[in-house]
Amino acid sequence: MDKVEQILGQVSFVGAGTGDPELLTVKASRLLNEADAIVYDRLVSPLVMELANTQATLVNVGKAPGGIGWSQEAINEKLVELAGKGAHVVRLKSGDPSLYGRLEEELEALEGVGITYDVVPGITSALAASAAAKVSLTKRHRNSGVRFLTGQDINGFAEHDWKSLAESGTVAALYMSKDAARFIQGRLLLFGADAQTPITIVENASRDSQRILTTTLDRLSDLLSASQVTGPAIVLYGLQARESARGLVKPNSTEHSVLQDVLLEAQTHG
Repeated sequence: MDKVEQILGQVSFVGAGTGDPELLTVKASRLLNEADAIVYDRLVSPLVMELANTQATLVNVGKAPGGIGWSQEAINEKLVELAGKGAHVVRLKSGDPSLYGRLEEELEALEGVGITYDVVPGITSALAASAAAKVSLTKRHRNSGVRFLTGQDINGFAEHDWKSLAESGTVAALYMSKDAARFIQGRLLLFGADAQTPITIVENASRDSQRILTTTLDRLSDLLSASQVTGPAIVLYGLQARESARGLVKPNSTEHSVLQDVLLEAQTHG
């Protein structure tokens, strides 16, 4: 009897963006609709998952803060298992797969067994946050570059080149920084950063529950604690939300409380 050659499937690494399904690429939407199996992260929004093929096998491999949940090795094994059976697998990652998404670890696992793959980019939270705050990540005569940094890494709070970050005019998008806020604040102040450096925090960027907070470096950790930020949040260091810059948002406040102030002022002058 002739040997039957096993037909391997493939894996598409797809960026799910920050939650608004209208911000998905056309290709991402198509792949979700065509997938045989979808392996997805904890932060992928339910609205995005509604676009999934109703016949697809769904595997939630999300990790909770603190590393509770699927190990990276287990995720690698699941991708190999599903694609090894001939399935077209969508590995759905929140934001963009290439930014703090452990993309290459999973690519290497597939390469090791000869499974093909492709990568479809998505909107990362720094871009969605800057759009929500209506502020540019770069601006002529202000900053010619922007840094994407993490507040935490595999060793705990992440260390960076604090001296250069503390320089005037620096702009950075800080991921996974809620728990590390006091550490980041202390490091920057220690290395000479201006205490009044503007900061914009966007929680749940692009979702219905989106919230924008504005503050300065010296108030960063206190504001995060007082505002009870529980959803995924991006810290835009060195940037001031446009409404705040125009005087429509008071420092150390959220857009919701500001709206009440604007309405009260309108009633007073009405």
